[in-house]
Amino acid sequence: MSVTDRATPLLVDASPRPAKRPVLWAALWTTVTLAGTVVFGLWALTLGDYPISMLDAARAVVGDGHRADLLVVQQWRLPRVLAAVLAGAAFAASGALLQALLRNPLASPDVIGVNMGATAVAVAAIIIGVPGVLVPGGALLGAVAAAALLVGLAWRNGIGADRLVLVGIGLHTALYAVKTFLVLRFPDDLVQSAVLWTVGTLYNRTWTEVAVAAVAVAVLTPTALVLLRLLAVLDLGDDLAAGLGLRVRLVRLGIVAAAVAFAAVGVGLGGPLPFIALAVPFLARLIAGPLSPRTFVLALVLGAAVLLGADVTAQHALPTALPAGVVTASVGAPLFFWLLWRHHRGKART
Repeated sequence: MSVTDRATPLLVDASPRPAKRPVLWAALWTTVTLAGTVVFGLWALTLGDYPISMLDAARAVVGDGHRADLLVVQQWRLPRVLAAVLAGAAFAASGALLQALLRNPLASPDVIGVNMGATAVAVAAIIIGVPGVLVPGGALLGAVAAAALLVGLAWRNGIGADRLVLVGIGLHTALYAVKTFLVLRFPDDLVQSAVLWTVGTLYNRTWTEVAVAAVAVAVLTPTALVLLRLLAVLDLGDDLAAGLGLRVRLVRLGIVAAAVAFAAVGVGLGGPLPFIALAVPFLARLIAGPLSPRTFVLALVLGAAVLLGADVTAQHALPTALPAGVVTASVGAPLFFWLLWRHHRGKART
């Protein structure tokens, strides 16, 4: 099956198909999740070796309170909390766009090599001493290069969804080998920070990095919402969509570009945090039905909440503080195998 043939019945839908839920249902989940994320993020600011109450943490966020509270909250803890929120939202958005375009629940940037392309270039940038603020730019270049290579290798009169996933898994493995070579080739003092970053960590995020990511997410989100509405027209079939004046290839290219940019933002901010892009869009569709602009917004909020929860768990709920990527991988790997089993079971039934 090719994504260029939108009129062809799908063998396996990319999302569970619950009964249609009203707009208010998705809005309710989005509101509750957003409010819960804000409260949880405020509570996260109180955790650590320096004790602080939630009230004092809230005051420090707005620039009020004791000097020590302001230092701990504004310089150390708040950038990390915001980085988790932005990276989680970016990964979820990237996965949602790719899964909507390809109609395949396994089409996420961390599975098909996009994240690993961003990781390989970012690791090279860290090793050669590129300033930290430029690392996200390197991640973007790597993600774009990996996406271009993926499309080139998977193209056969269109891009088959299953073929894209299989080629992407191979590309991911090859790029992982490149990243491993870089880590092993250079001295430990040069690669130490790169190794920590490749696990997926939000440690030592700066306000500059958070600001760049916030601007990128703010620009990409409305763009993605517009593209999702255009993607709904493509569901009518390429010929009919073109007859309605839609530039089919340009819309698909725009969706891929937006997904790659979202993935690059997430990787540049938190490293290749695994399985958020795979699992969160699935959860959003399970709650609010097939992907639409409102489901997409819910996925962004859920992604922020999931990564923030994973980071707090990795820091404070385990005997030893670990990178957030360890927690997301531990939860996401079983989910990946379940999705793979479900995907092939659905094809067998058809």
